[in-house]
Amino acid sequence: MLRSPSRHVRGWITAAIAASVLVGCGASTEPTSEEAAAAGARTDVTVKPIKATRELTDANGVEVSLEKEPQRIVCLFALCDDILTELGIVPTATNSALLAHPDFLGEKRAKEVGVIPGGFIAPEVEAILSHKPDLVIGLEDTHGKLAPALKDATTFWPMQPETWQDSVGYLRDAAALTGRTAEGEKAERTFRTKLAEAERTKSDKTALVIYGSDENFGVATPGTDVAGGLFPKLANYPWKSRGVEGSYSLEEILARDVDVLFVETIAFGDADGKLSEKLAKNPLWEKIPAVRNGDVHEVNSEVWAKGRGTRSLGIVLDEATAALR
Repeated sequence: MLRSPSRHVRGWITAAIAASVLVGCGASTEPTSEEAAAAGARTDVTVKPIKATRELTDANGVEVSLEKEPQRIVCLFALCDDILTELGIVPTATNSALLAHPDFLGEKRAKEVGVIPGGFIAPEVEAILSHKPDLVIGLEDTHGKLAPALKDATTFWPMQPETWQDSVGYLRDAAALTGRTAEGEKAERTFRTKLAEAERTKSDKTALVIYGSDENFGVATPGTDVAGGLFPKLANYPWKSRGVEGSYSLEEILARDVDVLFVETIAFGDADGKLSEKLAKNPLWEKIPAVRNGDVHEVNSEVWAKGRGTRSLGIVLDEATAALR
């Protein structure tokens, strides 16, 4: 059972933004009710026991049924790699670079994991099946179209995380299906504890997370970006989604007096260089308080933009809270 696609992956959003950046007028600096709602209630550190099972229905209504505990798992997006790492499992193959991060497998061990050709958007079905997977995990909006080709050969589990709560839910479900219940509970508890501590020391600074490959950038917003959804709990974060058809202009960002700026460079094709360096060519860039004060932080996009799981989000919390002090 598949949920109807709701949002494209961030890479597609960036590509859309590259075609046309919406230039808007200034905005109020007062927090709105939506911003207050995004901050939400304090995080509960209680972790409910996870029970091992071979069948479940996840939070998005997707039914997953396995004949046996999966031994060979193929990951088609980074949340899968994040979850498996938290559970002490190494994927049979992946198309993500997340595992090379030192807080995951590291470069040397990551090279031992099979690579699925075709890239994130179009992973090759033949290559996936060549690894004889018991379970394939992908992003619903992107990889749902592969389901018919995989149906008779393996189990395909489409995920669609939009909040950190979604990511925790998928971690718990994966722990149940793999029998790694203790590992799942520990990972959830570690993340919840870290988030609760970050909330207790919330900064009064205004923060912003942007992503892209050139001057046509996007803003990471709660509800469309898992890492971005953490920030209302960490600092003043007055940014909300404008969908795939528009983003914020530098004029609007300048009006918000951003104190700390996090930049994710997401390259496409032959694009190279840091996003912050390209934006520096715009005369408005240097007028942003964070830029004037040297508080611009280029972060690892594999972790911040693509990871989405409890280990990646834990790294985001560590790096963000350190910069926001």
